[in-house]
Amino acid sequence: MTPHIEAKKDEIAKVVIMPGDPLRAKFIAETYLTDYKLVNEVRGMLAYTGFYKNTQVTIMASGMGIPSMGIYSYELFNFYDVDTIIRVGSCGAYTDKLNLYDLVLVESSYTDSNYGVNQNGVENRLLNSTTSLNKKIGDVAKKSNISLNIGTVHCSEVFYKDNNQFKDLYDKNNCLAVEMESFSLFHNAKIFNKSATCLLTVSDNLVTNEVTTSEERQTAFTEMIELALESIL
Repeated sequence: MTPHIEAKKDEIAKVVIMPGDPLRAKFIAETYLTDYKLVNEVRGMLAYTGFYKNTQVTIMASGMGIPSMGIYSYELFNFYDVDTIIRVGSCGAYTDKLNLYDLVLVESSYTDSNYGVNQNGVENRLLNSTTSLNKKIGDVAKKSNISLNIGTVHCSEVFYKDNNQFKDLYDKNNCLAVEMESFSLFHNAKIFNKSATCLLTVSDNLVTNEVTTSEERQTAFTEMIELALESIL
């Protein structure tokens, strides 16, 4: 147990699929898992452990933002001996080359956050995900005829911005899209020598101003969820 997770150590699997939204975690568990059990509900951050095609997996919400992901991924890696975390979430596209519901596999995460500096003095603003994990996801996607956009995303501390900064981030840093959790996940994976990556569905586009509804973001990202689950087998 930790201050934020009430599960016993043996109630958390070695592989964790991590949406941001607790209700998405509930949806994944109820839709895809067998013999699952609710193992955490502290602060409403739901976690379920069960089986996907005979492989044990935990589905746990991370909450929103770098600090929240930082807390939960740190505790899972360090106190629960989790080996792998795959974040499944939504992102806002920085280019009109991405359409709603397109999938983005994060190769690297660029941030303007000071998370690394504050956590352990590391000033790196660009962190990579785990290459071997991305290869597995890529292989499964190819076999399943699922199209993947692979590249860099911007991991931001701010959701509402009053400027067009995204244009510079796309042009200068090759950021395809923006989300709010990947950097702290990759940072914690690096310090504990664990595996992590981030698989995203485009929920809105900052160029075209297209958007999805909150209900769609909760339940309609099935292609991303199924790809992540098939990749742990």
